[in-house]
Amino acid sequence: MHLPVLQKEVLKYLDPKPDENFIDATFGEGGHSLAILERNAPKGKVLGIELDPILYQKLKERKVERLVLVNDSYANLKEIVREYNFGPIQGILFDLGMSSWHLEESGRGFSFQKDEALDMRYHPQQNPLTAQEILNRWKEKEIERILREYGEERFSRRITREIVRERQKALIKTTSRLVEIVRKAIPGKYQRQKIHSSTRTFQALRTAVNDELANLEKALPQALEVLGKNGRIVVISFHSLEDRIVKNFFRENAKKGLLQILTKKPIVPTAEELQENPRARSAKLRAIIKT
Repeated sequence: MHLPVLQKEVLKYLDPKPDENFIDATFGEGGHSLAILERNAPKGKVLGIELDPILYQKLKERKVERLVLVNDSYANLKEIVREYNFGPIQGILFDLGMSSWHLEESGRGFSFQKDEALDMRYHPQQNPLTAQEILNRWKEKEIERILREYGEERFSRRITREIVRERQKALIKTTSRLVEIVRKAIPGKYQRQKIHSSTRTFQALRTAVNDELANLEKALPQALEVLGKNGRIVVISFHSLEDRIVKNFFRENAKKGLLQILTKKPIVPTAEELQENPRARSAKLRAIIKT
């Protein structure tokens, strides 16, 4: 069962009312959108953007009333809004976490707990770059950079050296082989911590494969532009680099008088939510209102 992260808080800060229109820029399995649709009835709509074509097809079959579903990237937000003539827009949600479906059902190597091919693409038909390609073809210096920058992995150099050593023996094709390589590279005492030793490496590869940070930087200005006056933007991030992009964007535009920040500090999940949904542990929510 997919549990939408920080759902109460999303509804509090988006504050959906009857007949208002919203955009869910990262539709996923639609948990947040369904909650919004309950509150913006009878005529309010949600424009749901889902990049993954297979997940999009699954969702399309549900035929939810007042939901306009689009298979595209939120990096093209302004163009999507124009194409679907969607508006006026009262709120936009970005939930930057991976959906449970990607981890558990996609078979594309997003999870280090399953033995799958190292793919990690959200849209395989559009994106030629896989995690396998990075691990087996990229230069050592480049792999080390993405592990250090995108994964904030303190052992990035050791892990990269091990990757390069291992790929000379045989191509690195599966998640289980990568997990074993990381385990060999990291000192023993760091393998018994709360966060699995492969978490940061997998996060870094997924971010690089899907160009996630650049897409977020493209999308935020478009979101502010298409939003109506007094409209709201809510962003849930799971990664300090994403959170920094969001925080800086909100601060810069608050200084210009274009928006007001509603969350002085990021909102994090309660102990109760974490007990129910441990995957929410690194979630941070920030919200603004357009002035």
